[in-house]
Amino acid sequence: MTVPESSNGNGGGPVRIDGPWTHRDVAANGARFHIAEMGDGPLVLLLHGFPQFWWTWRHQLPALADAGFRAVAMDLRGVGGSDRTPRGYDPANLALDITGVIRSLGEPDAALVGHDLGGYLAWTAAVMRPKLVRRLAVSSMPHPRRWRSAMVSDFAQSRAGSHVWGFQRPWLPERQLVADDGALVGRLIHDWSGPRIPDEEAIEVYRRAMCIPSTAHCSIEPYRWMVRSLARPDGIQFNRRMKRPVRVPTLHLHGSLDPVMRTRSAAGSGEYVEAPYRWRLFDGLGHFPHEEDPVAFTTELVNWLKDPEPDR
Repeated sequence: MTVPESSNGNGGGPVRIDGPWTHRDVAANGARFHIAEMGDGPLVLLLHGFPQFWWTWRHQLPALADAGFRAVAMDLRGVGGSDRTPRGYDPANLALDITGVIRSLGEPDAALVGHDLGGYLAWTAAVMRPKLVRRLAVSSMPHPRRWRSAMVSDFAQSRAGSHVWGFQRPWLPERQLVADDGALVGRLIHDWSGPRIPDEEAIEVYRRAMCIPSTAHCSIEPYRWMVRSLARPDGIQFNRRMKRPVRVPTLHLHGSLDPVMRTRSAAGSGEYVEAPYRWRLFDGLGHFPHEEDPVAFTTELVNWLKDPEPDR
């Protein structure tokens, strides 16, 4: 296992960025995971998507801490400050990483907040380890069964998610992601955002993080599994397993201008939730609502987390 940071401690390297949070590593599911944390109270575990890392939640960490929660943003396996392992990038194992971190933090459960791939894994963890998930909030990602159906049967969604098909090629996608100091990462974030594009300084951080050795490969591996397993026994078994309903209150957030995950693909995921389910569409936002309008996103999230009757 490699240690990707160029230095240790707050402010060290391209990953351990200084701020009001603290950085540390936790062991879970046979690997080491980097986390940034703030606050005390019920655990809220934040899960990033592609092509980002924990820092995508920099606006939500202090807001959640101020609201009385223990806010923790983790780097997924193979990304940011977490271990790059040679295998383990299927969603079932990645979900066990997440629930393992909850246990390593000494908490009985957590509210999971996931964006993009992190949302896919949050859905998965809520099905696989329901006792460890108190509430579920997913942004810019449908339920895994909805994702699978849309990608294989909806031409518009398949075209919108064309990067996923492109990731199936060997070696070339990794080279493209790190070429010109991660320039493609910047273009993807620009193309996938609505009018409120994250600032250039933030995009530069994501570009540097993608250029850490092995990050591009590890970032792509989950998507390779998601496509290559479609007709394999392990993928069919996973899809069947995800028929089990989610039985915790669920908040589903989506940007109306998301060009990667169409609203039609995400809407309807509530059919897999046998608990209070709330759908919130943000007008004028794209694929990164938590960064494009952090105030609106965080307000919605905090109000829902603190609502004792989320089914209202």
